[in-house]
Amino acid sequence: MTQNSELSLAWQEWIISNLQRGCSVQSMVEAMVNAQFEATFATQCIEKFMNVDVASLPTTKTDEPYRYESSRIARGNFIELADKTVHVALRLNRPEVVLFTHFMSDEECDALIAHAKEKTLSPSTVVDPKSGKGEVINARSSEGTFFQRGENALIQSLEKRISQLMNCPVENGEGIQVLHYLSGAEYRPHFDYFPANQIGSATHLKSGGQRTATLVMYLNDVENGGETFFPEANLSVTPKKGSAVYFSYFNSLGQTDSATLHAGNPVLAGEKWIATKWVRQNKYG
Repeated sequence: MTQNSELSLAWQEWIISNLQRGCSVQSMVEAMVNAQFEATFATQCIEKFMNVDVASLPTTKTDEPYRYESSRIARGNFIELADKTVHVALRLNRPEVVLFTHFMSDEECDALIAHAKEKTLSPSTVVDPKSGKGEVINARSSEGTFFQRGENALIQSLEKRISQLMNCPVENGEGIQVLHYLSGAEYRPHFDYFPANQIGSATHLKSGGQRTATLVMYLNDVENGGETFFPEANLSVTPKKGSAVYFSYFNSLGQTDSATLHAGNPVLAGEKWIATKWVRQNKYG
């Protein structure tokens, strides 16, 4: 169980948001326990925020609730793309989460891992909320590497497929990041968007604007653990080779959806390889 002396900003924002919405302490503790927090620690954290003025605390909450808009993902159980048919295994509306199977072939998964191994895999970083620079912290214990857009034939093929699936220009996408999680590695709950109230976000928002959506592609089968967990929805997505999970968190009003708080649960046995594509409002880079 996780029992930290300090709670991440993402979890602070999650607690504040849920307290403001009137969620019960019991339901919030249950969600945090599902995210591998110790129950006593979770209760103490929630009670701490109950005894202070939440209006003075850091949060991405706006005056209006997040407004959900029409999905960029096509309707139907099967989505016909230019080079393959993608199967829709799950759709969640609030937050918007869509799970696809058969997004990548086994051969493509193996090839992308091989390409990543040819590069230098470095410890993964997170954005420092004050400086905007990347820093290595215990909350994220994977290693990874980035590919430039169009770097090779496989990347070009995947980018076109992702662009069509997510209904956005290739130019709006960041370079694909491949991540490797060894046994025990994890990424504790976080947001993919850049919180507007953090000074460090300004640097990242200058190029392409806000992140709007994420696609996580699973490149191997994990023996145990490694799920993508959405505590607000109490949803766990099990890694399956060739599948992908999409979630969106930015609308036309400029709001960000805090319900997309998510984590990469610890790998309990084996290893995990994933590829991540983040999409921006505008042309990136």
